[in-house]
Amino acid sequence: MTVKVLVVDDSSFFRRRVSEILNAEPTLEVIGAAKDGREAINMVIKLKPDVVTMDVEMPVLDGISAVREIMQKCPTPILMFSSLTHEGAKATLDALDAGALDFIPKKFEDIAKNRDEAIKLLQQRVKAIARRRFLMRRSSVSSNTSTQTPATSARSSKFTSATRPSTRSITRNEASVAPAAPATVVKRSGKSYRIVVIGTSTGGPVALQKVLTELPANFPHPILLIQHMPSTFTAAFAARLDSLCKISVKEAADGDQLHPGCAYLAPGGKQMIVENHSNNRIRIMDVDDPKINYKPCVDITFASVAKAFSDKALAIVLTGMGADGRDGARMLREYGSTVWAQDEQTCVVYGMPQAIAKAGLAQLQLPIDRFAQAIVTEAGHG
Repeated sequence: MTVKVLVVDDSSFFRRRVSEILNAEPTLEVIGAAKDGREAINMVIKLKPDVVTMDVEMPVLDGISAVREIMQKCPTPILMFSSLTHEGAKATLDALDAGALDFIPKKFEDIAKNRDEAIKLLQQRVKAIARRRFLMRRSSVSSNTSTQTPATSARSSKFTSATRPSTRSITRNEASVAPAAPATVVKRSGKSYRIVVIGTSTGGPVALQKVLTELPANFPHPILLIQHMPSTFTAAFAARLDSLCKISVKEAADGDQLHPGCAYLAPGGKQMIVENHSNNRIRIMDVDDPKINYKPCVDITFASVAKAFSDKALAIVLTGMGADGRDGARMLREYGSTVWAQDEQTCVVYGMPQAIAKAGLAQLQLPIDRFAQAIVTEAGHG
């Protein structure tokens, strides 16, 4: 089935360039182009595209305002084009706050080693988030547009989309060897933990904020966060999370001591590992290995946690493209730690969690709205 795309940018050159790239993929079709946010809103309502690519800075109506209005009137998966600057990071996070699902650098040379790779990545991102369209529209209809938008929601759910599906009963992966959890509550297993580690990619900023803002200030363990994100974005993202969460959140720095009730976000372009359980310090490393596709990489952090904490880790894989985290999760399970994954219905992209589930590593699969309470319960604090 062909994915229909609306391209929005005030530059005619960029509109044409993006349209050519997307139309070069047989399963993608650009059905329209808008030069500002107001025109974009009108075209979304009229054409009902499967995906919108959106610039941030435009005349008449900016991209963030356009995203917010589109999500109110005709919820549609939106991919933002962002500049890799501090201001660009803040604007992109505001767009995710407004309801956009994902972002990609506007300068294609910033996202890939060569032009062909960049083209393929853009095409993949558009196809990936297009899968959310049906669920978003169905959820919007079922709620009869009565739910509040992300821009006006409470502090504890600022990034939550107005079209976020309602909470479902807990399910578990059929391949999991763990016993099924009750349909309405997660009971504490009785295991003891020393650390929580969460890996995610596409859709991760929204998912992480949903989980972290619901944790109590006196959460008893440190938390490691691995989010696929450019280096110019992670500091701004950590600062935003810190301003919204009861726990502390910071961009991890080399030598950081792990403390309970603090979350450490892996810096973009680097790898984050834990040295060992005796000193509980973080190491931030430059790893120049062509075999490693992600910086930061969930597999690398998960593997270090397995070695440092053995069976005392609770590892969680949330929404994201690809299979990063699968190998690390396998090592964690071998060491006796616990691995959970996000369910398919509430993922923006059911890639990373699906890889965990298919490998039989997910002991529990949960909708995003259930993770925070489940973590608190399993960690022995609720």
